[in-house]
Amino acid sequence: MHLVTGGAGFIGSHLVDRLVSKGEKVRVIDNLSSGRIDFIEGHIGDSVEIVIADLLDIDRLSDAMEGVTTVHHLAANPDIRLGTKVTDTDLKQGTIATYNVLESMRKNGVGRISFSSSSAVYGEVEAMPTPESYGPTLPISLYGASKLASESLISAWAGTFGATAWIHRFANIVGPRGTHGVIYDFIHKLRSDRGVLEVLGNGLQEKSYMDVEDTVNGMLHIIDSSDEGVALYNLGTDETVSVSRIAEIVVEASGLEGVDIRYTGGDRGWPGDVPRTWLDVGRLDSLGFEAKRTSEEAVRRCAESLIDEIGL
Repeated sequence: MHLVTGGAGFIGSHLVDRLVSKGEKVRVIDNLSSGRIDFIEGHIGDSVEIVIADLLDIDRLSDAMEGVTTVHHLAANPDIRLGTKVTDTDLKQGTIATYNVLESMRKNGVGRISFSSSSAVYGEVEAMPTPESYGPTLPISLYGASKLASESLISAWAGTFGATAWIHRFANIVGPRGTHGVIYDFIHKLRSDRGVLEVLGNGLQEKSYMDVEDTVNGMLHIIDSSDEGVALYNLGTDETVSVSRIAEIVVEASGLEGVDIRYTGGDRGWPGDVPRTWLDVGRLDSLGFEAKRTSEEAVRRCAESLIDEIGL
């Protein structure tokens, strides 16, 4: 039995799809703050059961661990910008939630955890592409800090209680069912004003993107290929895409003509935004995994799918 925290969310629901396709039994726990039942409702029944609860409710969480062999911990605050307004969001939904997951695992004798971390743990770095060995890691967002703290808790749990852990540091993950992020925001802005698209910053922000299907396949490939006690891998692609190019792709996918792309200025979109990230995925490549889509292909597929889902 696999437990997927945040399994009704964007990445989590795609992971549930993949696990079910492999014939696995899955239990989802999700508070539905950003996840949606309809993302996984086609599986609920023989293959998937869902527990609607918050990870801060450790009693409900501990009950959900019964019979579980592997935990895929994806639940977290999905919006980095929210932490600038509600400053304890990432502490509670990130760090404390991860502690609760680990403690519930310990009480139930569950010894395997796959954790979805983020490139945000690196902060602003000079070494690009950035390898897993880069340090010191100095995040500049509360989201990044909570991910780094969670990584440390997981490593400590593995060292103290003998758990096996896989830590996945994600690039920007995009695709169908997205509920936040720059592509999602651009589409909603065009819904409000079909003639103008506002871009936060100067548009030169540049990051690596990864398709969500490639992401979940990469996660499972890492789990199947490594058993290191604590395995740490970057997940991303070999190239980056600028925000200005993403704006162009979204406009192209929308079919709208004459859209005026306007920039607010500055080198970042919001406090805590890292203007440029590019992950070194050499370790992932060494396991024989290859993403099917480039960063730009992932962005275009996401734009087209979200426009179909959201509408313009």
